[in-house]
Amino acid sequence: MSYNNLGKKLKDVEISIPIVYGNVAFWLGKKASEHQSHKWTVYVRGATNEDLGTIIKHAVFQLHSSFNNPTRVAESPPFELSESGWGEFEVSITLYFHSDVCDKPLNLYHHLKLYPEDENSSMSTKKPVVVEFYDEIVFPDPSEAFLARVQNHPAVNLPRLPAGLTLPPSIPVEDASK
Repeated sequence: MSYNNLGKKLKDVEISIPIVYGNVAFWLGKKASEHQSHKWTVYVRGATNEDLGTIIKHAVFQLHSSFNNPTRVAESPPFELSESGWGEFEVSITLYFHSDVCDKPLNLYHHLKLYPEDENSSMSTKKPVVVEFYDEIVFPDPSEAFLARVQNHPAVNLPRLPAGLTLPPSIPVEDASK
């Protein structure tokens, strides 16, 4: 990763960003058209709904080729896309980061789920289908500018010890009485 003129890189420091990506889908009921049976939203968000705009510049959602304009861009938070349709397919989500964060995009893949997993359960207009995955984006050796911007951001896990400070080696349990 290069951080052109964005401050020095901090060695031996990692920033971990917990995220959730997935979809929520609502069945529109028996009166919905055959090709517009569900309303759905696919998204990337902070693990506890934090604003990821300090890290992510924009997100690109690649839908099935049957959609008009299948490449959609979310230029700012919330990084999500809502549509309607009838079929399940893989959505490619490409995250582009601010220049002081990372110069390489991150690709995520999510299978859009519209129908309940349990074949015996009936579809309901009141109960959505929700499929989410938890992950963490780890940025090793961040720039000073990036670290300064996210230090107080609740979506970011920072090392508990200052850089360069390490704990003494752990003592095996059987030797703890010494």
